[in-house]
Amino acid sequence: MYLWNKTVCVLKLNLICKFKISRRMCTSLDNIWMTATDLVRGCLIEAVNLKSSNQNPVVREFESVELSCIITDSQTNDPRIEWKKIQDDQTTYVFFDNKIQGHLAGRAELLGKTSLKILNVTRSDTASYRCEVVARNDHKEIDEIVIDLTVQVKPVAPVCRVPKAVPVGKSATLHCQENEGYPRPHYRWYRNDIPLPTDSKANPRFRNSSFVLNPETGTLVFNAVHKDDTGQYYCFATNEAGSAHCEGQEMEVYDLNIAGIIGGVLVVLAVLVLITLGICCAYRRGYFINNKQNGESYKNPGKPDGVNYIRTDDEVRNQKKQLGKVIGPKILSPRDSRHA
Repeated sequence: MYLWNKTVCVLKLNLICKFKISRRMCTSLDNIWMTATDLVRGCLIEAVNLKSSNQNPVVREFESVELSCIITDSQTNDPRIEWKKIQDDQTTYVFFDNKIQGHLAGRAELLGKTSLKILNVTRSDTASYRCEVVARNDHKEIDEIVIDLTVQVKPVAPVCRVPKAVPVGKSATLHCQENEGYPRPHYRWYRNDIPLPTDSKANPRFRNSSFVLNPETGTLVFNAVHKDDTGQYYCFATNEAGSAHCEGQEMEVYDLNIAGIIGGVLVVLAVLVLITLGICCAYRRGYFINNKQNGESYKNPGKPDGVNYIRTDDEVRNQKKQLGKVIGPKILSPRDSRHA
């Protein structure tokens, strides 16, 4: 590219007006333009200039891409070339000191003098790349151009969630989600291999259904399911790089058996009543009372309040005999031996 040297041009035009043409002609811009065309080259200075055949290349993952950077004007035979990657507000070298740098080492190369070719691109290569040229022999030594690279990533099989069984008249939500594709994919649901519209009301074929599909989020919402909604459902995730789908899942819509539900509740209640009656009868017959050992109780006889009851020796011996029958033989004390 050439730049205007304003000082040189003004001086030369003054000389033209003074020595080569009349003052009258100098007052005419058309005449000045016609006369000055011979001096255009003298009014320009040389400067390095860059251009690109594609400043916004788009490529699919694992393919190759060329980042075009072309020198259109320069008086320097061997300019200095640098490539830098700008991503997440960080700038790193890609080509510096005549060799590939950083994560592109081994899978990038310089084409011609200045263009950069990246082999087997990955999603992490999506970024802005700046081509910088320094031409020491030019009056304007430095120029640069920015290339914005977009790497498209094909979606993987999305994760689908479909309810297995839903009663007639109830709501149901089907989910479809995919997180690998770039740009973000759009979603479409199928039932029994038939594509579903975004709104069932928009298609008379689905007049018996009541659903809305969000292609951005992948959710399929039934306000109230119908018997015709029974079927196999699967979802496609699609972007510019390709598409993928999940495996089909069956959703059954069934009728509610009200009579059966009421009958089941009554059966449960009847069982609970019978269990309660059985427990009461068993309690009345004494099945839940501890049996008295040998049919007798060896609790101390009740004492009237305020009475200090003193047992006779015969009563003590009789009670010990009864205890002996229960707890077995016992070593007697000397006092007891005398009474025995």
